[in-house]
Amino acid sequence: MDVEKRMKELIKLIEFHNNKYYNEDSPEISDSEYDALMRELRELERQNPDIMSTDSPTNRVGGQAGKQFEKVTHVIPMESLQDVFSFDEVRDFDQRVRKFTESPVYCVEPKIDGLSVSLEYKNGVFVRGSTRGDGLVGENITINLMGIENIPKEMSRMLPYLAVRGEVFMSNKNFIKLVAEQQENEQKPFKNPRNAAAGSLRQKDPQITKKRNLDIFIFNIQKVEGEEVKTQEGSLKLLSSLGFQTVPFYNIFTDIEEVILELGRIGNIRGELDYGIDGAVVKVDDFPLRHSMGSTSKFPKWAVAYKYPPEEKQTKLLDIEINVGRTGVLTPTAVFEPIHLAGSTVSRAVLHNEDFILEKDIRIGDIITISKAGDIIPEIINSKRDNSESQPYEMPQYCPSCNAMVNREEGESAIRCANPACPAQGKRNLIHFASRDAMNIEGLGSAVVETLVDNKLISTAADIYTLKAEQLMEIDRMGEKSAENLITAIEKSKSNDLSRLIFGFGIRLIGQKAAKLLSRHFLYLDVIMAASVDDISRIEGIGELSAKRVVEFFSNPATVELIEGLRKHKVNFAYLGGSEENKLAGKSFVLTGTLEKYGRTEASEIIERLGGKVTGSVSKKTGYVLAGADAGSKLTKAQALGITIISEAEFEEMIDK
Repeated sequence: MDVEKRMKELIKLIEFHNNKYYNEDSPEISDSEYDALMRELRELERQNPDIMSTDSPTNRVGGQAGKQFEKVTHVIPMESLQDVFSFDEVRDFDQRVRKFTESPVYCVEPKIDGLSVSLEYKNGVFVRGSTRGDGLVGENITINLMGIENIPKEMSRMLPYLAVRGEVFMSNKNFIKLVAEQQENEQKPFKNPRNAAAGSLRQKDPQITKKRNLDIFIFNIQKVEGEEVKTQEGSLKLLSSLGFQTVPFYNIFTDIEEVILELGRIGNIRGELDYGIDGAVVKVDDFPLRHSMGSTSKFPKWAVAYKYPPEEKQTKLLDIEINVGRTGVLTPTAVFEPIHLAGSTVSRAVLHNEDFILEKDIRIGDIITISKAGDIIPEIINSKRDNSESQPYEMPQYCPSCNAMVNREEGESAIRCANPACPAQGKRNLIHFASRDAMNIEGLGSAVVETLVDNKLISTAADIYTLKAEQLMEIDRMGEKSAENLITAIEKSKSNDLSRLIFGFGIRLIGQKAAKLLSRHFLYLDVIMAASVDDISRIEGIGELSAKRVVEFFSNPATVELIEGLRKHKVNFAYLGGSEENKLAGKSFVLTGTLEKYGRTEASEIIERLGGKVTGSVSKKTGYVLAGADAGSKLTKAQALGITIISEAEFEEMIDK
């Protein structure tokens, strides 16, 4: 083997996957596959130090600060941790520590699988938050972090300065809900909770971040003024007393064999936790000892991260079922012999699309290897022949719900049923139409919709407005009060804003934001229906393909019939935002410093609600910089560019006009 060539290949591969993982939040390989590449490179470098690259990824953090956010130089470097994969490596770590002390004390914590961030506080007030980036320079994402409920905006008592490090994550429950929504809306779903958290935190729109219900655990004090902290346990207790949500549990040990037992215990319970962990961290508890031990160019010498191997099991593929989604996409699902995996019994896994099946050559009767992405969602890793006569799987040519011919459009991976009267699509469209973010008809959930459709009481959204309480009371478990409440909710939905109706139609590529843009621009549904692709694509934020989907939808005779039915029942077709909601339309704001009357999150919500836009960095396109106390580099840059700078009082006057 040409060692130098292999080392260069590994460096190129690792750099590619670092960018996918840290900067694009879209990894293409599993953590274990990435770890194997890093281990191979480290071993080759250890054996061949004379040809080791000075810029090897083994010597630095994988990420870097992105271009869409302002850069932040960390007060204290945000180091990575050295990964270990066996208990013998943990014992080796103990031997290295014992060169500095005869009686080490260790703190063992779960390693939360999320996005590492730094939070800074001045005089007890949250002033800045940033990503890790390359460990020295990260991204200023303060405005997005403001939307995370468990980040204290003010500490319970004042300290002159405090910098802490934590891990932003998405709970398993919220991740499953988000993936279901993405699949329903034909968006590419996040692969695991870590990517979901990272992708949500890097949104340009802070309102999207806030809606994702992110959470955080704080695990380190980076720097503190006004307090003296000597141990990791003491720092966690101090952080908790200041109002921070610290790591969910930790234990202190003096014997490395007890540490190893704890690592095993944490591994056994990880499937029961509502948050992802990809390992456990073993840290020297004593801070003065940490200082004596120091760090390498990448890792602190006083800690290691024990990584748990991914749990994989083999089983037999029994069948492939096809589900028809809200917009007609045929999604294949693997049905296999049940196995117990990562804390639960599973027997199904989504196969995504035809390309996925062909790529892995998955055939009914095969022996398949199953893992859980992020220890949550079952996925097929590979497939091997169990029957030499098995045939490649072919997607159906006809829709299993309505028997209409299906097709695959050029450039798409999805196979789709184009029949607008398809029963499977109809049910899902009705569920979407009544959902909270659409027409918000409380009480009209999926089970009720299914029952109403099965009983032939409704088949289109317009039919919802023909329902009577007496009809509803004939449904199982629908009492008089429930029926009356549902009729009231249906009646109330008639007065919703046009944007809710547009989103409720479930037009392909048109989400909530695009629905608001359409409504705000055209004001009336009839005007939208008459608009051309060019008319629609001129709206900033709506592309040509989305515009085509809108025109296609409103050109469909079934849509015209639906709209006439809604019109007959006096459903509102007008945009209700008016001048009040539009008073900041076209204006962009950057917030900096500490506001007294309004928190940054509240000020951002007001601006968004009144039609304005909040961005994280100052540019020539910025309209106003709202500056509070202790405003920093953003204020300086705004002054240099001649951007209008307003005080909190001027902002209040602006929104009260």
